[in-house]
Amino acid sequence: MYINKAFIYGNLTRDPELRALPSGQQVVAFGVATNRTYKNKEGQKQEMTEFHNVVAFGRLAELIGQYMKKGRPIYVEGRLQTRSWESDGRKNYRTEIVVENFQFGADGGRAGGSAARTEEGQSRQSASGGEEADTIQYPDEDINPEDIPF
Repeated sequence: MYINKAFIYGNLTRDPELRALPSGQQVVAFGVATNRTYKNKEGQKQEMTEFHNVVAFGRLAELIGQYMKKGRPIYVEGRLQTRSWESDGRKNYRTEIVVENFQFGADGGRAGGSAARTEEGQSRQSASGGEEADTIQYPDEDINPEDIPF
């Protein structure tokens, strides 16, 4: 079995570009920057930034196009895909992460911090009968250990 899986958490480098394919399916393209901090041989702290091309299709594309903007954090799970095309007699290549699942990142108190899931994840959630709330509601009183049924 082969594995092609990518996980990144970073900030959008540009506003998502939402388009429609000739079939009518929505597609969105955007960039994500991730940082890595490490110490070099001399023990000095270094920071390195990587830029990733990301693309999403269908409902995921609509959600990302509607709610995400440049600078906002996002968590992306997907697969790597390399496309090629010819332009002016030259062969071009582009490696992208194709989104299979994502979550909006922490916005520091701004709206839009809920999660988005693929169709499969949503069906699993609805099958269990639970619905996710935006915030967790804790009871006002303390939990009494005698109330626990086991």
